[in-house]
Amino acid sequence: MNDERPVIIAQISDLHCGSQYHIPSLATRVIDEINELGPDALVVTGDLTDMGFRQEFKVAQRLIGRMQVERVMVLPGNHDARNVGDLHFEELFGSRSTELIMDGVRILGLDSSEPDLDTGRIGRQRYRWIQERFSDPEELKIVALHHHLLPVPGTGRERNIVHDAGDMLRVLNSSGCNLVLCGHKHVPNVWRLEDMVIVNAGTACTHRLRGMTRPSYNIIELYRDRIRVILKHPFDEPEVVADFERELKRECVWQPHVNPPS
Repeated sequence: MNDERPVIIAQISDLHCGSQYHIPSLATRVIDEINELGPDALVVTGDLTDMGFRQEFKVAQRLIGRMQVERVMVLPGNHDARNVGDLHFEELFGSRSTELIMDGVRILGLDSSEPDLDTGRIGRQRYRWIQERFSDPEELKIVALHHHLLPVPGTGRERNIVHDAGDMLRVLNSSGCNLVLCGHKHVPNVWRLEDMVIVNAGTACTHRLRGMTRPSYNIIELYRDRIRVILKHPFDEPEVVADFERELKRECVWQPHVNPPS
């Protein structure tokens, strides 16, 4: 990570393999675009499947395996925790919480799912671990999870925020976390909370869409003193939606809750 060559993270979420809304041709386009981009890391923030069945996980595994990225972090979502799907996830993808370190960047991946529930929770037993892993003041610190920590505009009545979101936000803020990557509601969004930016991803390759949103994924560019968030709709040109310095002098042009003019 330096001032000229950023660390690039592609974030995809909510694949919902097995759902009637999953579009294989759209998934193929996302794969092609990410392979052309050649990011340093791929972060998949949950809901790989629709019902947590083994065959759905196998489809997701093949899909993710076609992305030619050296470092891959895959996390479960609430749909993956259905029907004891966590057993299939662990067999095919490994630990449900994990860590990725590269070139001055540390990413902690946290399983926020609970069996057969749409709601999420991190749990007090993991707070100390987060604080310990984020002890280096020189690293850029990122947390990835499926559920959102803050309500997302344009998603209707809010019911599925992380149950211990308040405590979790306090832990992340006190640990110097710079960036949080979430999924879950299929609506892309950027929030700034004190010294931390929270980025939600849309659904990458399904038509389970709310309002005027379209399938999308995120591209994150990490510089030594600056972070850019780029929204990418498959087939369309990338759009810079947030650009900020780590001191939080930030310009944000993304207002997804405002409907475009007709």
